[in-house]
Amino acid sequence: MEYISNSQKQTEDIAFEYAKTLKKGDVVILEGDLGAGKTAFVKGVAKYFGLDGVTSPTYAYLNVYGEFIYHYDCYRLSCGEDAERLGLTDYFNGDNICLIEWAENIEDALPSSVKKVTILKTAEEERRIIL
Repeated sequence: MEYISNSQKQTEDIAFEYAKTLKKGDVVILEGDLGAGKTAFVKGVAKYFGLDGVTSPTYAYLNVYGEFIYHYDCYRLSCGEDAERLGLTDYFNGDNICLIEWAENIEDALPSSVKKVTILKTAEEERRIIL
């Protein structure tokens, strides 16, 4: 499915609806350039589960919201081995939902079954979101 978002709020609203399809054990990779709206998407997912305080985990690699939303930023990792060494892969397919930004950097460590969300910046405020 494809959606057009014209604001951060619309991106969050789309993610809120998408979150209704998620279940514990899901691993979702978020594709998109810097500033595309990946973290805004995570905010919408977290909001569905009654959580707030979502920020980019760039310097921490992983932020945990509530008991089961795991938000990764793998921008500074160079391979799956880095993620494994840091213990980040320990949470895949557990009793949580993993949302991973820059997953292509750890592609060799990802589970065989993942969901993918692509966010394309098509104009200054417009985004095309492919679920």
